[in-house]
Order: sequence, then C-alpha cells, then structure tokens
Amino acid sequence: MSTEKQLFTISVYTENNVGLLNRISAIFQRRHINIESLNISPSEIEEVAKFTIVVNMMEVNVKKIIGQIEKQVEVIKAYYHDLDEIIYQISGLFKIKSELLFEERQIQNIIKESNARIVTVNKDFFVLEKSGRKEEIVELYNELSVFGIMQYTRSGLIAVSKDEMKISTLLETFNN
Repeated sequence: MSTEKQLFTISVYTENNVGLLNRISAIFQRRHINIESLNISPSEIEEVAKFTIVVNMMEVNVKKIIGQIEKQVEVIKAYYHDLDEIIYQISGLFKIKSELLFEERQIQNIIKESNARIVTVNKDFFVLEKSGRKEEIVELYNELSVFGIMQYTRSGLIAVSKDEMKISTLLETFNN
C-alpha cells in the first residue's frame, strides 16, 4: 500500500435518491479533502446512479473514505481504482469565431490532427468537442488560444474499469 498521495477514482453505485450528492460531498468536506473531479450519471443498471469521484490522497485514506460513504449513505457499493486500472476520458468544448474556421487553414489542420469534431457551426461561431486525456484537451486549448477562444469548458473525468467483469456481476459479488 502506497504512503504517497496519488489520484484515485472512487465509484459509488446508489439508488437515484434526492440529496445524495450533498451527503456524499459532505463526507469529503468534513475531512478537508478536495474533490478533483465529480461526475454523476446513470449506470448500466436501471434506477442506479454512478458517482465517479477523483481525489488526490493516500490509499489508506481512500479506504477510510469508502468506509464512511458506506456507513453514512445508502449505497449499493463503493470502491476505488488508481488511474492505471481504469479507462477514462475528459471532454472539452471550444467556442470559436466562425470566420476563423473558413479563413485559417491552420485551424482546420489542428481540428484534423487532434481528432476533435465540429459540433455546430453558425454565422457567428463554431463549437469543437474533443474527448481524451486531460493533457490532450489542454494541448488543444493551447493551440486554439492563439486564434482566440470565445468560450471554453471541460468536463470532469468519466471512467470504466479495465477488468472484464460487468458491473452487475461485480455488484452481485459485493452483495454476497
């Protein structure tokens, strides 16, 4: 078990109940733990939500947090992975003046080389979407900022584990 801080992804599966976000985030707040990224989405099981929480801390403390979540919140299961055990993505949206798309050949090359995709185009602006690792999104931001970005936003991390077991099977093993 590592005694150094590192990024961990905590997955919390729970019924989709009102107030859970507040209760889960309060556990981190009380311990003065910064949440690097938080994403809530439906899971592959109907009526079950998945919280994906990324934290930078020692593994021993992650285990304590998992225990507190399981005690204080009605969860189906909570567990964690380090970044090597998951496949993850971050999405970025870039809003840029439309005239640049047609007048700057370099922007077209950047879009192609980065595997970004154009989401929408109108007379005033176009929007690019890029999914990938944080470093890829930041690199695209840096390349586009030379031309002027009207607006930019980046999502938190979303992740799936690399293991081959389906989550429904995994949850069954946790419940036994």
